[in-house]
This record gives sequence, structure tokens and C-alpha cells, in this order.
Amino acid sequence: MNSWPLRGGCSSRRLALGVLLGLALVAPVLARENAPPVYGDKVDLLAYVDGDGQAHRITTAEGWRRRREHILASMQLVMGELPAASRKVPLDVRLHEEVRLPKFTRKKITFAVEKGDRVPAYLLIPHGLVGRAPAMLCLHPTSRLGKGVAVGLGPKPNRNHAEELAERGYVTLAPDYPNMGDYKVDPHAYGYASATMKGIWNHMRAVDLLQSLPQVDPERIGCIGHSLGGHNTMFLAVFDRRIKVMVSSCGFNAFAKYKGGDLTGWSHRGYMPRVATAYGKDPRRMPFDFTEVVAALAPRPFFVNAPLRDGNFEVSGVKDCIAAAKPVYELLGAAGKLVAAYPEAGHDFPPDARRAAYAFVDKALGKK
Repeated sequence: MNSWPLRGGCSSRRLALGVLLGLALVAPVLARENAPPVYGDKVDLLAYVDGDGQAHRITTAEGWRRRREHILASMQLVMGELPAASRKVPLDVRLHEEVRLPKFTRKKITFAVEKGDRVPAYLLIPHGLVGRAPAMLCLHPTSRLGKGVAVGLGPKPNRNHAEELAERGYVTLAPDYPNMGDYKVDPHAYGYASATMKGIWNHMRAVDLLQSLPQVDPERIGCIGHSLGGHNTMFLAVFDRRIKVMVSSCGFNAFAKYKGGDLTGWSHRGYMPRVATAYGKDPRRMPFDFTEVVAALAPRPFFVNAPLRDGNFEVSGVKDCIAAAKPVYELLGAAGKLVAAYPEAGHDFPPDARRAAYAFVDKALGKK
């Protein structure tokens, strides 16, 4: 097997071995036209492989841009391709219910995301807004209630971030994820390889909706979510730079530490079937990992709530991701913008962590 030329750094040999290990594990994927390089080492992120198969240390923002492009391409190997902008149709927002509450008005709406498909959502508009306000897209956890959880209509406490942020003066939008709440759809019938990518597309259209509102400052939009909503926040923000700040609660860890490395939970039709069909539910064969997803958010502000007793996303796997992404944030001059809280709790978003997250969002979006 030929050696891989490298430039600089005492970890060059380990980098080359990591890349080669990745090639050996998922060689069939490379047969796909224009497939990105496969990185066996998804912890040492300050390296990229060029078109000639040479691996390079990353010391500049331009070098990171190349690795980031590979991360996005690798995510799409699993999720399916991000649709082109030509898929958009007019939003055609329709109001179905309006309830005036003490601090905001809650509107139940639907909006068009593509031909033949409308997404139900709650739109919360604070009373007494002066000028254009910041906005937050609020993504719900796994629940039959879908969007209702985020606006405080669910039975569990600590999930109502859309309601609480509206009370703080944010315009908030809480859409349903595919086949939760009032939203019934077969993503595969629309040509998607995963419900995850369908969710990303729908959430990008939700950002379009927020930017279209006269009450919203289109340059001050963030995203927050718990559990399912936590990783969907990250997935959206990786592909959509209009998201200026992100909060993920109980949303991820490194694949090797998810359920002991058993990725079955990521592979069903509600997520990414290729995790099973193409990659055997094996973390070592996956083209991307959450170490890379976190890093791909840099240099934008990212707040992570990772409870110490989370039974879904074991906390040391979260810390692995934060540690791997930290050098990227530092490289881009944003070391203080990656923040993690580790409360003594289970799979939850407790009050102290939410208050810290909201203060973080206030600072990022210039909320007074």
C-alpha cells in the first residue's frame, strides 16, 4: 500500500494511518462518483485530504473550509443529498387558530415547504414588540404531540423552550418533525433518502418563513432543541449558516459511545436508514461522526446541555465531541463560543441549564 505524503506536524504518521484505516473500512463508498475522502480519524480534525490523496495539517481558516466541505459531503452520503433551492415553492402561510396569551399570541399555522407538502407549526409573537426582534426556531423532542411540546402543551416539564423564549421577547416558531404532531408524510415518496434530510429541508424553509415576517430581524435567528430537536438543531445549522446561534439539549454524543456503539436507534425510517443498509450500524464505518458535526458549526456560538445521567447520550461521548471540536473553534478565533453545561440530571433540560442557554442566546443575538 502506497504511503500518503504529509505536511508538517508530529502526528503526520497517525493521520496517515487514520485515513488509511478509514479507506479500508468503507472502501465501497469511494466508488460513488465525487465521493469525499474518508477519514478514519474523526477526533483529530485539523487535517484534510486533497484531491490527490495527500493529507495536510490545517493551520488556517481556508484549510478548515476544505475539511468542513468533506464533512458536509460525508453527512449527505448517509442522509441523502440536500435538495437544490429550485425545490422551493411560495410559503403560502395559512392561519388555523389564534390564541392570545398574557405575553404573546400563539398562532397555529401551516406553510408550504415543497410542492404538495405543508408543515404544521406554532408561531409565537410577543406582545409590544418595537422594531424587528430576534427569532428562534424551536425543535421538539420525540413525541406524538410534536410541536405542542415546545410551546408548553405537553405533559413533561422543561421542554417548553418556545414558550419561554417568546416570554423573553423572541419570535419563536415550532414546526412538527415528519410523522409527529399533526404532520403525516412519507419522506421517501418525495425522493428523500432519510427523514433526517427531509427535516433539514423543512427547517430551512422554516427559517425562510421567519425571515419573511415583518416582526423578525432576518440577521438574528437561532435554533434550539431537546433530544430529537437537539441533533436536528445541529443538522440544520451545519447546512444553513443563517442560524447564528445553536442550543442542543441531550442531542448527541460520539457514535462509538451511543448505546455501546449499536447505531440501531439512528437507522430506522424516522432517521437515516443508510446507517444500517450502507454502513451496517457500525460506528467505524460511518462517514461522519458528531465530533465533526460540532466542529462544522464553528465559529458560531453553540451551547450544549449534556446531563451527567443522560441514558440516551452518554456524557463522556459528548465530552469527546467537545474536546475534538475545541481546536477548530480556537483556530477560528472563537474559543469562548463553544460552551457545555453538565447538570446533575437525566435526559432532561433542567431550569438552571435553560436559564444559562437563554442568557447565551441573548448575548449571541444581541438581545437586551
